[in-house]
Amino acid sequence: MINSTLRWNRTTGWNRPLQSLGHPVDLVLYFGGTDVLAGPDAPWRELAATFPNAVCAGCSSSGEIEGSSVSDDGLTAALVHFNETKVRGASVPVVSADKSQEAGRELGRQLAAPDLKHILVFSDGLGVNGSTLTTGLRETLPPGVLATGGLAGDGARFQRTLVGFGNSVSSGRVVAIGFYGQSIHALHGSAGGWAAFGPTRLITRSDGNILHTLDDQPALAVYKRYLGDLADKLPSSGLLFPLQLLANRNAKGGLVRTILAVDETTQSLTFAGDVPQGQYARFMKAGCDALVDGADQAVGNALGTSEAGNCLAVLVSCVGRKLVMGQRVEEELEAVVNRLGPEAHAVGFYSYGEICPTGLGHGCDLHNQTMTLTVFAEAS
Repeated sequence: MINSTLRWNRTTGWNRPLQSLGHPVDLVLYFGGTDVLAGPDAPWRELAATFPNAVCAGCSSSGEIEGSSVSDDGLTAALVHFNETKVRGASVPVVSADKSQEAGRELGRQLAAPDLKHILVFSDGLGVNGSTLTTGLRETLPPGVLATGGLAGDGARFQRTLVGFGNSVSSGRVVAIGFYGQSIHALHGSAGGWAAFGPTRLITRSDGNILHTLDDQPALAVYKRYLGDLADKLPSSGLLFPLQLLANRNAKGGLVRTILAVDETTQSLTFAGDVPQGQYARFMKAGCDALVDGADQAVGNALGTSEAGNCLAVLVSCVGRKLVMGQRVEEELEAVVNRLGPEAHAVGFYSYGEICPTGLGHGCDLHNQTMTLTVFAEAS
């Protein structure tokens, strides 16, 4: 397995010529600003043209990760050659959020095979319900096959997200890459660092990923009371105060959900994944040090105490973490890269949601406000 990572910006272009990499390429992953991916001379087009025999996929971001650095409105890419592993991609359109589960099922059906070992998923970040997408994937993935990845971002604008596959980039689609063969190993880890505060509230009315009332009060009104002066900056300011879902009032923890949109007319909130009626919720907050510790925990969940060796690490971290950390955001990337070790190559993006298993043997779930990483390596 041979990895290379590189980056592009509007001022200098690529940081090295694509043709000088010196090895065949089987897989191209790229992550860039929405405007960068949408342009007629978008740099992903050069990647696809230069490596026509590779599986080429990526998505828009709320910040592009290469190593321990993060940039905005540029593009980062990973170019991978496998010794024995085979890769295959699939793309499914999603015309509305209520079609998300079927999209997950279809991706699982298209990629399923006896030697499938792992799936990497990139989804539209606004028009897809990440919870039902992962439910659909679990329904058709072969036993023991896990999925990781994330929902595309659009900075803190929440206007349009894009997903790319082959020679096209568009909204309203989900792309998945299957990894096949006995040589590939995929380790994963995910952690947050957020702390719950305030009262535990009952979700008294919801419809999928749309939250209408908490304790029979309009959800948007409740949120605005907590945000105070930040209420005028919704939905982006809501990223600073995600919801933790609780199966019952005394539960110690659960999945985290973050806001994608608000509706002033209905006083409702749309989240990246389902907020089931009858469950409970608490607001969450975090500081920089806690988020860095969470990133370190994510690597520990994936690797234990070992370094990763020669590998590709795909990092997906929530845009809410980036907004909280501000100029200190690279500290969480440094925590991850330092634990991976000097032979690892890391690339990724800041997202509107992260996809990773929860618990042993559970194929995948939607997470919010986490640092999630997938470490790919081939057996020597």
